Amino acid sequence: MARKFLYVIAVLIVLFIAGRLALGFYPEQLTRLAFTPGAAFEAQPPAPANAYADPARWIARPDFKQAGPAQWRPAGLAKDAETLSVPVFFIHPTSYLKRAHWNAPLDDQDANRIAGMMVRAAATPFNVSTQLWIPRYRQATFGAFVTDKPEAQQALDLAYGDVSAAFDQFIASIPTGSPFVIAGHSQGGYHLKRLLADKVKGTPLAARLVAAYPIGWLVDQTTDLPAMGTPACTAPDQTGCVVSWLSYTDGGDASMMIGAYQRFAGKRQSGAPALSYLCTNPLTGVAGGQAPASANLGAMVPDSKLENGTLEPKLVGARCDAQGILRIGAGPEMGPFVLPEGNYHVYDVPLYWANLRADFVRRAKAWRPR
Repeated sequence: MARKFLYVIAVLIVLFIAGRLALGFYPEQLTRLAFTPGAAFEAQPPAPANAYADPARWIARPDFKQAGPAQWRPAGLAKDAETLSVPVFFIHPTSYLKRAHWNAPLDDQDANRIAGMMVRAAATPFNVSTQLWIPRYRQATFGAFVTDKPEAQQALDLAYGDVSAAFDQFIASIPTGSPFVIAGHSQGGYHLKRLLADKVKGTPLAARLVAAYPIGWLVDQTTDLPAMGTPACTAPDQTGCVVSWLSYTDGGDASMMIGAYQRFAGKRQSGAPALSYLCTNPLTGVAGGQAPASANLGAMVPDSKLENGTLEPKLVGARCDAQGILRIGAGPEMGPFVLPEGNYHVYDVPLYWANLRADFVRRAKAWRPR
């Protein structure tokens, strides 16, 4: 009996090692196989015009009486000297990982639980504001980002319809003429870019935008910024501008993320300018350049479940490379969710948590009517 048990353990170890090796050599192929839905896309009606008047459609909004994941604060964070009232619309990253549907059902318990984890990791730098709004939406499943199937774009379009309806409710609910911030991570960054192009560019809202933070999704400076009608942030106190970065180790390969971006950016015309991705250095608040770890006000190092975390100053520096990818050195120990090829995507915000918080405060205070 003992021999059989040891044999099973040995087989499991070999399978685990083989799986890790295979993922290292074929990360995109195996990811596509594991996460792309096999079912057909399910067409669904768009969100009704008043859908987001319902509090149940929100993870966070200012009138909630009970504290949720958006109000979480890491250990080691000093009491805020002051709070802000600048409204923030935050679009959470992908939390639906299943293959059963192309879009997450709003009542999927696993997706909602993981969304809470993602909010703690990526949205909480903005909770220095008392006006933090985070909608639930029928997000595209993770597999939509690793496939060429046309259903992927359909899934993202459905998700964007919800985000757009939530944004309309957000704008209708905040004071007339109030400045505001739009932020998001990963899939949230994808939808954020479209919101700027569709709802803000060329409208009175553009003058009210403090800053846009599409973090964890590529922003091409030659096509995306003009389409969004919003320039890159080139000064730490600039307003009406865009902040974005993707975090990789110095030896990390960003081709999988670049491939995902290009898949949805569409075919480029012959003779079009070369792609030039925006890399905001989160330690300086400006596009490009490098800064040492001593400039890091506090990385939020989470526990293994992304449920709690502790601020650790000076943990990691930041350098924007020629390609527009943020390089973080060898990469600190952050937990089990570092992806293959040196990809710290899950930790884009936690690595620079306190600096992002300070960046938001600085730009919010610098905003003036224009």
